[in-house]
Amino acid sequence: MQLLREESVVIETSHTTVHHLSLYRHKKKPLRYMQKDGRFPVDFQTSRGAWCPYLTDIFTTLVECRWSVMFLMFSLSYILSWMFFGLCYWLIAHVNGDALKHDDDLCIYNVRGFTSAFLFSMETQATIGFGFRGMSENCMGAIIVVTIQDVFSCLLDTIIIGIVITKMASARKRAQTVGFSSCAVVNQRNGVLCLSWRLGDFRGNHILEGVVKAQLVRHVKQPLEGSVRMVYQNVEVEEREVVLATPATIIHKIDENSPLYNLSPGDLQVETFELVVCFTYTGDSTGMLHQKRTSYTPSDIRWAQKFREMLKLGKKHYKVDYALFNETTWVPVPMMSAEEYDRGRNSLNNNQPQHLKTSSTSPDVVEEVMQQTFL
Repeated sequence: MQLLREESVVIETSHTTVHHLSLYRHKKKPLRYMQKDGRFPVDFQTSRGAWCPYLTDIFTTLVECRWSVMFLMFSLSYILSWMFFGLCYWLIAHVNGDALKHDDDLCIYNVRGFTSAFLFSMETQATIGFGFRGMSENCMGAIIVVTIQDVFSCLLDTIIIGIVITKMASARKRAQTVGFSSCAVVNQRNGVLCLSWRLGDFRGNHILEGVVKAQLVRHVKQPLEGSVRMVYQNVEVEEREVVLATPATIIHKIDENSPLYNLSPGDLQVETFELVVCFTYTGDSTGMLHQKRTSYTPSDIRWAQKFREMLKLGKKHYKVDYALFNETTWVPVPMMSAEEYDRGRNSLNNNQPQHLKTSSTSPDVVEEVMQQTFL
């Protein structure tokens, strides 16, 4: 067989989506283990007392709740406390008979009903002090209630301010400025099939260092029990510790130790695995631990493509074009699994004459010839 060398043609594509003839076109999409934004579609079904973990750790519950719920709790905490202490002041004034007595014998000045008692409670807790309503020294019970309300007001303000500050400095907000590419690609690097995806920081105060982890997740149905068992496999990456001053490409070599070693382009149409990736780092501004995560299904993996270059060298700066963050281009890659490719390459090397093995042929030429042979 005569092998002819031809120049490889790279076809540039922008946001390529036609990388599969998907078999799921008329099928329901499988349930994802993790959403693209890092959330898990897991519904916890428990027995009685399901709210106990949330009530025992109410601070964390309020920090994790939505802002609309937080504002509602914020308003109700003050309004209900004003009403409660206003009711206490109204009862004290009613028992003392302030509505019928002169000013010298009153417990609370100018509190003739519940409305005025509510206003006095709000003025006391908010330290407004209009000077129209006030406490006298005639009733020890009223003095004790005012003292309790003042202490409770300081405690409530501390809790509310702490929750608001914690929510504003939440790690989830910082993680929204760190992003993974919308797809993963399979191409060749130094003669080895590799799976890669991109990671970038969109803020000016860049993250200095972080750790990347990846896992392959599959769900296995149990026919006898009718349940589902989750299977996890570690996916090793070349460089786990990443300096994210510029966008980084995370690379996983598909070798004999990879769970994707026997995966071919055709298998991507029927496989149901999910590649879960995460980036854990410490923010340089707050010193808090953050995590960004996403997942890639087989439909998110583009075979025989690579990411377009987005980093250029300027006169004074490195220029990064984030418009190319998710864009890919076609490259010549064997349309077979890494296992088949290694088997065919070893077979070609064994069948090659001895004088060709010891010749001074360039490795790039040999690699190109091998690619054309398998393609």
